[in-house]
Amino acid sequence: MGAAMRFLRFETFTGWHMLTVMVLFFGTIVSVNLTMAYFATSSWSGLLVKNTYVASQKFDDDVAQNREMLERGWVSDLTMDGRTITYSLVDATGRPVVADTVTASVYRPVGVLDDQSVTLTQSGEGVYSTALTVDSGQWIARITAQKDGTLVYREVHRLEVPMEAGR
Repeated sequence: MGAAMRFLRFETFTGWHMLTVMVLFFGTIVSVNLTMAYFATSSWSGLLVKNTYVASQKFDDDVAQNREMLERGWVSDLTMDGRTITYSLVDATGRPVVADTVTASVYRPVGVLDDQSVTLTQSGEGVYSTALTVDSGQWIARITAQKDGTLVYREVHRLEVPMEAGR
């Protein structure tokens, strides 16, 4: 009989064999659990708002305000190419909406490492833009437009920056 066959053949299954099997089995389970626990605690916390009670109290007001904004019939367009962000807003008749301040909060759908907030400057009638360097992939942009210190329009866009456009 060859050496390989002698190696694979057990004469008897001893306690040392059982100990080895148990250590390997539970060692694998414990090491996988520790790895998963590490990644769970070192990645995104999942926290969206600091105080959920306060956020819930504002929810109905926010829904009513969003419904009112949608009823205006305004149309917007948002583009991000990895180096700039451009936003345009026109009213229901097609005239540009002029705002004093337009801000954009740009963040990933999951995670908080790449979050950025920028103020867009007017680059034309109802068109606002600024330099914004982001990686390629999925992004969410929360746009807020204000006139005379009052919220005029806000909306959320989900965008994808192409692979060749990102930094």
